[in-house]
Amino acid sequence: MPANITNKLTQAILHTLSYSDIFDYPLTAPEVHQYLTRVKASFEEVTQALEDGPMSRTDNYFTLPGREGIVSIRVDREARSQKLFPLALRYGRILGALPYIRMVALTGSLAMRNIEDGKDIDYLIVTAPNHLWTCRALALLVARFARFEGIRLCPNYLITEKALTLPDQSLYAAHELAQMIPLSGMEIYTKMRHMNAWTDEYLPNTQGLPEAFIVANRRSDFQHFLEIIFNLLPVRLFEKWEMNRKIKKLSREQFSSSESSFSEDVCKGHADMHGETTEYELRRRLHDFAPAHPVYADNLNDS
Repeated sequence: MPANITNKLTQAILHTLSYSDIFDYPLTAPEVHQYLTRVKASFEEVTQALEDGPMSRTDNYFTLPGREGIVSIRVDREARSQKLFPLALRYGRILGALPYIRMVALTGSLAMRNIEDGKDIDYLIVTAPNHLWTCRALALLVARFARFEGIRLCPNYLITEKALTLPDQSLYAAHELAQMIPLSGMEIYTKMRHMNAWTDEYLPNTQGLPEAFIVANRRSDFQHFLEIIFNLLPVRLFEKWEMNRKIKKLSREQFSSSESSFSEDVCKGHADMHGETTEYELRRRLHDFAPAHPVYADNLNDS
């Protein structure tokens, strides 16, 4: 390859490794290719650049130089994640069977098999319109039962079918979408990925299903039956009451978070501002690493 193309690909690889380094998550060559930032390249081109570049390799994992120690962290977290994953799948499918829920996807660190000890299992939930806050109440009820099993569920991000196009179009949001694993509602998952095609700009090699794809359950007759029963109850009145009181409460509690959002169609409780923190850490790594590696410097203005 011409030198300018090689440099661009090397920059993209180092950028990709810097992003994963934030989460102490070394990448294999296929993963570097899959999550390559802003550059579309073949797997063969990526593997060649990995061999020729300044990246460090430990067994099958690639890291930034001096960060080889995170390989053992990934191995430990993968073992922990392997034990939790069947439980996350079971509870995700329970959530997916609740009335008015149209999609459940596993997100966050467990979706990448990188969960720390004591961390929550995160889900993104899509609901039918006009039922988001009712679904949230039902999901939190499931989460309370999960506590008896020592499982911490976090259904903190719910949207309705009216809000499938995400307003936050960032590298962090692109990773969250590309990495999430649909557990129910395959049609909604496919529609959501299509309506957020902007992710291809950040991660051009992540089209299609995630590597850890689980066959997502379709809407069941039991769920349809439950919705018939619920529709006989004053669900709309409960929805309005629950929405009004929870929006006031959560908005007051998370007023300092620019990433939290609460409305009729969105409940995004991101008080920890993971997206903003991730962007800061990425910029810091780019800045710290660039002086020793001039080919990397261009990334400072492209994070």
